[in-house]
Amino acid sequence: MKKTVTLDAIDPIEIFGVGNKILSEFCSYFPHLKVVARGNQLILEGKESDIAEFNIRFAELVERRHHKMNLTVYDVEDIFSGSGDGHFHPGPDAIIVHGTDGKPIRARGKTQQELVNAYFDHDLIFAIGPAGTGKTYIAIALAVRALKNREIKRIILTRPAVEAGERLGFLPGDLKEKLDPYLQPLYDALSDMIPSRKLQEFMADGTIQIAPLAYMRGRTLDRACVILDEAQNTNLGQLKMFLTRMGSSAKFIVTGDATQIDLPRREDSGLLRGIALLEGIKGIATIRFTNEDIVRHPLVTKIVKAFDQKEPEEKIGK
Repeated sequence: MKKTVTLDAIDPIEIFGVGNKILSEFCSYFPHLKVVARGNQLILEGKESDIAEFNIRFAELVERRHHKMNLTVYDVEDIFSGSGDGHFHPGPDAIIVHGTDGKPIRARGKTQQELVNAYFDHDLIFAIGPAGTGKTYIAIALAVRALKNREIKRIILTRPAVEAGERLGFLPGDLKEKLDPYLQPLYDALSDMIPSRKLQEFMADGTIQIAPLAYMRGRTLDRACVILDEAQNTNLGQLKMFLTRMGSSAKFIVTGDATQIDLPRREDSGLLRGIALLEGIKGIATIRFTNEDIVRHPLVTKIVKAFDQKEPEEKIGK
């Protein structure tokens, strides 16, 4: 049997890849089918059942291209590994990205896995819970994966510059030097996943941007993965300002810990109020971490629990 498949309204190179690399990977799953690419057409020759299966899978590949900026051979692997709905659904042992030391970075525990799954099904994710649960680290790993796979053009990481016991004016240096301590955890995570020289290049050309939240005002952030860390230190107006920066083909991840608010008045925090306002809207997910999800030193879990028990007692006594 012989059949021709025509690509309409899309550049063939976006599906076939440079040098037909993606197409070759795709065709490797059909060893008994002869496939010839001519312009925007594919000429298929073989058994009717093979051609029918090819058409189904190829339609999934084309549909996937409509949801992301660039296809890679990993998209082909995802489709043939059972993720045939146009989205990547990594299993609990799936590698998100490799660290600079070569070690694989994976979701650790059920809730981190929920965050990973939510990323591929939603454009806005809130990840809230105590310190040490890996919220920000996994979010950055997902962003680095997307950048390496050319699914996005930029990674933008931001935090509110709110003091935890210090005053910006009393810190030494210019504005950047004053703000860097607040952004250091983001630098640390990135340096675990991107070699130092490459990271410097990305930051120099704007592929990766790290900036305080105030610098987001007035921007439209498209084709980017944008992470707002320490969101408990934003008020409702700031959170709205940030969320309305979302442009086309963007992913937004908001992380925070409602028990570690550094604002002068705790009730000014807009994180939980913002989640309450937006929960239930299609395309938005909320992942809630608990003390049981802490992946740092075992003592961290005990420390968090001790403080959680003490704080309600202090409120009652006031």
